[in-house]
Amino acid sequence: MKMKHELSRLEIVALYRKALMNGVPFDQIEREVQRHLSRLIAAQDYEDRSAAVSVQNVRQQYPSMVRWFALAMPLLLIGFGLYLVSSAAVPIVGYYFHDLATLRAGQLIAPVPQNQVIDGTPLVISQVHAESATSSSLLAQNPKILDERLDYTNLTNWFDPATLSNLQFTESDEDTPDTYTIDIPQLEIYNAEVALGGTDLNKSLIAYPGTAHPGEFGAPVIFGHSVLRQFYNPSEKNPRRYNSIFSTIMTLDRGDEIFVTYDGVKYTYIVQELSEVKPEEVSILAQHYDARRLKLVTCTPEGTYLRRGIVTAQLVKTE
Repeated sequence: MKMKHELSRLEIVALYRKALMNGVPFDQIEREVQRHLSRLIAAQDYEDRSAAVSVQNVRQQYPSMVRWFALAMPLLLIGFGLYLVSSAAVPIVGYYFHDLATLRAGQLIAPVPQNQVIDGTPLVISQVHAESATSSSLLAQNPKILDERLDYTNLTNWFDPATLSNLQFTESDEDTPDTYTIDIPQLEIYNAEVALGGTDLNKSLIAYPGTAHPGEFGAPVIFGHSVLRQFYNPSEKNPRRYNSIFSTIMTLDRGDEIFVTYDGVKYTYIVQELSEVKPEEVSILAQHYDARRLKLVTCTPEGTYLRRGIVTAQLVKTE
């Protein structure tokens, strides 16, 4: 046991030398050293026992549950910290090792039977192409999406403001409803409001102005916010449902149904493709008038702004 006032070897040798020089017999020096050493050891043992008794008395003043809680608290805090770190890291790591590989391989299940797809006739397509020539040429100007850490619950931050002023999509008729609803049963999303235009993704989903309306040739492009999956709560009772509502759309499988109710008509879409683009890509806004589709857009991996995930669905039924 290490003494509190332990002498160094040189100090002990110096004391022995001094005593011998003063004529003290060596045996007497040894006895005195042993006597003082015994006292020091006894004093140290007494202090150790007293400290142990004091600690025990303090512990006994508290209930056993409190004592166990005090012992477990550091472990709980460490575990909670590891959970927070893993909850943020696991979705991103899983995205790169699983989701991204699946998207690149294009291996999705339950393809849509071609006979269920509602396509347009060449005459209708040519008419729509003629009417949309202006908006299509403007889309070719390639607006740039910002790659900055901005508030992406505001749709205007998804695009370069200088480019937005140059985009002129087809304007809606005055009689067009301002909102419609979307249901995705596979993700437990029901009666989600889609605003035709606007900027606040905390209040609703937003259909980008000038893109097609439900049921029309082309594709409504609907934007929604995403957060980490553990915070996903699309319930209608959740006042902040739109903050997380599109967090899991990239888990949809080909063949899953999406229902859109617009102006009293219910449209059934079938998921056809999952894809991703870089933030600066604007192909998500492109309108192809060979069929009637639907596009859902959010940020991926969930809770980040690294890429844009797009779910493309095909209209198969109108009620």
